Amino acid sequence: MIHVSVSALAIDAGTNSPIVLLKEERGERVLPIWIGFPEASAIAMARSYEKKEIERPLTHDLLKLILDALEAKLIKVAIDELDGTTYKAKLYLQSGNSSCYIDVRPSDAIALALRTNAPIFIKETILGSAEQEADGANNIANLRKRLREIDPSDFGKFSF
Repeated sequence: MIHVSVSALAIDAGTNSPIVLLKEERGERVLPIWIGFPEASAIAMARSYEKKEIERPLTHDLLKLILDALEAKLIKVAIDELDGTTYKAKLYLQSGNSSCYIDVRPSDAIALALRTNAPIFIKETILGSAEQEADGANNIANLRKRLREIDPSDFGKFSF
């Protein structure tokens, strides 16, 4: 598993869809995941969580409050499966001596991980397959460089 972090959140101007970019911590590979607007808002809010104060908890905040109340901890998030063009993820939870995982959408997993400071991992084969897909592009070097150095303004502005 490769440790990654959210490097950018942007709008794809071509599809008008939000994208979260996950970059490996010790490398240059980037995985773009197209997500929905509500999920993008949840991730954006988590990235600037201390700057925004909300009166009542939203869904991911509520999940964190429930984990805290149950004295459970989100150990890690793993994006570990690619089914067609759909990424799948798991939340790994621990409470006392018990542990379990729960299948979840990557965007929800990322939003919760950001709120709990849990690490995010991607299965090597998934990150590798994203890189192989990029290898098939006409301009491999430029595509890789752009994904590594992407500026959210390249896609348009995202706000919540």
